[in-house]
Amino acid sequence: MKPLERIFDTARAHPRHIILPEGNDPRVVEAAIRLTELRLARITLMNGPDLPGVATLNPAEAADLVELSTHWHEMRAGKGLTAEQALEDMRDPIRQAAMRVRLGKADGTVGGAVATTADTVRAALQIIGRAPDASIVSSFFLMLSCTPEAPIKGGMVFADCGLVIAPDAQELAAIARSAALSCRQLLNETPRVALLSFSTAGSANHPSITRIREALTLIREAEPDLEVDGELQFDAALHDAVRAKKASGSRLSGRPNVFIFPDLASGNIGYKIAQHLGGLNAIGPILQGLAKPANDLSRACSVDDIIAATAVTAVQVDQPSLHKPSGGFSPAMQSGR
Repeated sequence: MKPLERIFDTARAHPRHIILPEGNDPRVVEAAIRLTELRLARITLMNGPDLPGVATLNPAEAADLVELSTHWHEMRAGKGLTAEQALEDMRDPIRQAAMRVRLGKADGTVGGAVATTADTVRAALQIIGRAPDASIVSSFFLMLSCTPEAPIKGGMVFADCGLVIAPDAQELAAIARSAALSCRQLLNETPRVALLSFSTAGSANHPSITRIREALTLIREAEPDLEVDGELQFDAALHDAVRAKKASGSRLSGRPNVFIFPDLASGNIGYKIAQHLGGLNAIGPILQGLAKPANDLSRACSVDDIIAATAVTAVQVDQPSLHKPSGGFSPAMQSGR
């Protein structure tokens, strides 16, 4: 089964309540219709038209607007936010959607078809916040290579390609561990993690490579059973034969399904090359490390992109803990809400 089909099946088995705050965009409206028809989620559409089976909400006139703004004021009063500013903030659909997720009034939210990444991510970070066991919020792209002519088929996680600009060793280790969890959860596979660089197994020396080696040590100390290796050039990571020559002592048992880039520049460039020249389908950026799911869209996204991101968000609701590795789509992860 293709990875996206598996994600759809998982979302369909336990439909979650997802808010789409940009109902004034026709792509979002069409996605809400198709998500409902496919039974992938229970949708609330903000500022959108009345649609069969889809709940609609005007955030500026919501019956619980004062309740939401009171929570926001309590959270930010120490930073100078007034009650009047909090009320105005909660009229904003992106912020209100995040607050509804925080308070358990919805399971997740997907925005960014209209709003900027800065606005959608800021709302998620400030209102939903980090998961208790996550030291950093980062992002990944779910890269799908499923066309008949693709030389390598299946799903891969590329991180961080959308959020953390220049991670230090501890942040890089945290990104890798979170990405491994995302691989388990979304691809239903045991993660094999490659820390990418321009060097393989000591072929060069540079402060940026030292940072990767330090991250590798931290990962192995925290999760000795995780299959992870680095530093690796991309060809050595991807191809077993090349890796056997360049890094004969590698602990990777096969082709990685998680690729960790050393910084945002290389990650963002890398996923776009894979998408536009390699023909891979890129879903994301998907946020990881949040207390509850909230995800961003490209403003150039298609209806299919919105549907895929919403299905991923629904599956993320049962997030595994960094301290309790998950086995993917196991029944224990899919308790109702």
